[in-house]
Order: sequence, then C-alpha cells, then structure tokens
Amino acid sequence: MTQTTQDTAPAAEHPHAAQVRTLLILGASGDLTGRLLLPGVARLVATGGAPGVHVVGAGSDGWSQEQWRQRVEDAAAGAADDAGDDGKSALKDLAVDTSYHRLDVTAKGELPELLRSLEGPVAVYFALPPAVSQKACEVLTAEDLPAGTRLVMEKPFGSSEDSARELNRTLASLVPEDHIHRVDHFLGKSTVFNILGLRFANRILEPLWDNNHIDKIEIIFDEDLALENRARYYDKAGALRDMIQSHLLQILAVIAMDAPATLNERDVRDGIAAVLRASSVRGPYARSTRRARYTAGQLGDRSVPAYVDEDGVDPANDTETLAEVQVSVDNWRWAGVPFILRSGKALGSARKEAVITFKAVPHLPVGLKGIDRPTSLHIGFGPDRLELEVDVNGPGDIFTLDRVSLEADLSGSKLLPYGEVLEGVLTGDPLLSVRGDTAEECWRIVDPVLAAFKAGTVPMDEYAAGSGGAADWPARR
Repeated sequence: MTQTTQDTAPAAEHPHAAQVRTLLILGASGDLTGRLLLPGVARLVATGGAPGVHVVGAGSDGWSQEQWRQRVEDAAAGAADDAGDDGKSALKDLAVDTSYHRLDVTAKGELPELLRSLEGPVAVYFALPPAVSQKACEVLTAEDLPAGTRLVMEKPFGSSEDSARELNRTLASLVPEDHIHRVDHFLGKSTVFNILGLRFANRILEPLWDNNHIDKIEIIFDEDLALENRARYYDKAGALRDMIQSHLLQILAVIAMDAPATLNERDVRDGIAAVLRASSVRGPYARSTRRARYTAGQLGDRSVPAYVDEDGVDPANDTETLAEVQVSVDNWRWAGVPFILRSGKALGSARKEAVITFKAVPHLPVGLKGIDRPTSLHIGFGPDRLELEVDVNGPGDIFTLDRVSLEADLSGSKLLPYGEVLEGVLTGDPLLSVRGDTAEECWRIVDPVLAAFKAGTVPMDEYAAGSGGAADWPARR
C-alpha cells in the first residue's frame, strides 16, 4: 500500500507578530550560508512564503558587492526551476535588492549601527561559530535593537547546561523569548506534524502508544558521509553533541509527548519540555552508552582515511564518530521503555528513522509456524515515510507466518528544511524553534555522558568506514 499526501501550504503570519522585512545574515561568507541558509531562503521566496523580504549579508571577510550578489543569485537559480512566474519574479528581486557589509560583530557599536540602517522588523541570523555568536550577543544591549528584532541562533546552544543557561540569560536581556529562534532544522514542520498526526489521529495507534504495548523505541541517524571538511567544528563536538544532544532528543520528545490541546507553539513546546524534564541517561554509563570511531575504509568508490588521519583532526580530542545512548523517560506513560538514540558517520548506508517496536503477543495458537517477530513501525525522516511491519500467513503454507510491510509516503513540503524553519522566523511563529528551557534540559541529559566519555569510563570502539558500525555491539532489547 503506497499513499502520498499533499504538500503543506505556506503558513499564515503568527497572530500579533509583524512580518520580518529584513533578514540580516551574520557570517554571510561562510559555508552554512551558501550551502543551506540561502537555498532555504530562495525556496521559501519561490513559493511565496517570504513576501517582500530583503536579505542583507554581513561578515568579517572583505567581500565585494558582486561576490555577495553572485552567491544570492546562485541560490535563486537553484530554486527557479520549480517556481511559477510570480516566484521567478520574486527570486529576481531577491538577488537584485541585496547588499553585503563588512563588520566585526564582536566590536561594540558596529552591529547596532548596521541595524539602524535596515528596514524593520529585522531578523538577525547568527550563522557563526557558537563562541562568536555568544560574544556578539554580550556586546549588544536591548536599546541597540530596533523594535521587533528577532534573534536566530544556530546549534549548539551553549556547550553545557551551565553555558546554555548563561546564553539564555543574555538573550532574554535583549528580546522576549518568543523573539528568540533557536534553529534545529531537523524539526521541519512537516516532520513534526506527521508524527503528531500519526499518533493522535489514528485510533489504531493512539491507545497502544505507551509502556503497556511498546517494548522499545529507537531513533537512528546514520550517515554514509565522513568528515567532509568539517573538522574545525566536528572534532570539538563529536556524534553525541552534534546529533544526539540536539536533534534526536527533540525527536524523542515529539514522539513521547502527550496530546497537546492545540498545535500552537505554547502547547506543543510545553509538551516537549515535559518529556525532556522526565528524561535521563542512567549509569553506569559503560552499560547505557556506547561510542566508537571510524578507521580507514571504503565509502562507495571512495577510500576514506581513519578519522584521526583526517585533515584538521587532533587525536588528543578523543572524538567519537558514532554514539549511542539509552534514555529513560520516567513518567506514567513511558516508565520501563528504553529510548535508544544512535548517530554516526562514515557508515555503510544512510539510515534516518525512528523504529517503534511493539511487545510480542502473549501467545500464538498451536499450529502456526515460522518466526514470530514483534510488530514494528518505522517513521523515516527526509523523505518522510511510514512502514508498518507485521506477520501474516504466508503464501503456500497457510500455517506459516511471513513478514510483510505496509508502506506510505507522508506529507512533504516544497521547502527545504531551513526554509521551513525560516518561515517561522519571518512570520513570528516560534513553533519549530527550540525553547530556552528545553535547550538547557538537553544539555542536562547528556552532560554526565560527556563527562564519562572524557574520563574514559566508556571505551572507544572502532569500526571500518563503510561498515555497519562497531561489530561487537550487541543489539539492545
């Protein structure tokens, strides 16, 4: 069974929020801006989701206006193929009505001076290393920011629970919480709504979504990419900080939350926060967590060096490229159900999904043969897909069980992940943004694990690049 649902429509402006007129990108010459942010903006503009927005770039590099305009034009060209006449016209305006400004965001007075020259309201996107973003916010005051300014922060939000709390204090001194957008592009609107719709709109699933019927939940993000020239960031982060601390814990919370009264940002984010407050990784960490690092191997037709031999890697950092943690959600619904979160690089195949494994039936009628496997539900991310694996009587011998899969394509968006997030920024809807308290909770959950990794109490295993991971890791229940 295959079913494809329709694309989601652009969101309406959030009540009581003014539409952003200028998107100011700090770190405009960086890789994030060129590879992800501007293409997301362009696709949003092409679909009519950012009417009249002006994009302004700023950074410490001495770029000419022509260099910057070419970068915007390249992003616009990538979105033009799927745009109608109005979209193509808007993309042309996007590339023409743009400018670049050289400035030091950490120098007092430079950023406020630029902000005063821009049409407001302004969204300030910090496409910068976290330490630079923190310093830039520290030299700002609330009086420096024009009315309606929104601050958009890239993960990681701090480097520990304490630093996340300090960053939140700094941001709260500048703008209200609902004007702070902590970007987690993994939380695309279509993905979040697909999970919520699947859970709460289907009577066949909703009554079974608890510890009475579910044995375990796995959330997996395995990449078939290696370091890909990201040593400057990744070698100080590792798999646990890069993926599990942020993206996968947020997905866990959406999967585990109770039904919100509405789909507005307060109800949904309150539900996410309640799950994270109940979550922890229990010791001893050598049993509840695992880590590994890739050695030399083959990814497709490409030879990959060992991680420690990659350019820019410092072996003394002892950085893991594959991590797994078992999270306990200690509330009435989920007590006793392990949530297993795993993410790694340079694996033999990409796998991005949540797997809900139901408990086995208590008894099979005498006479049925074959392997009795628990029912499992797979929710795939990017593209979003649904697969339900069940046992049925197989062909030929009607007394023999066989496994079949029921599959469906879930609702997708014409927007790129960053476009979905930016749509909320520009319309003033923080639904897809990580709230300050949940950013702190995610660090609280992983901080003890990071300390155990640093202390060496969790051994560092190895796996060959292009393999399925650490071969001696037994499957968790």
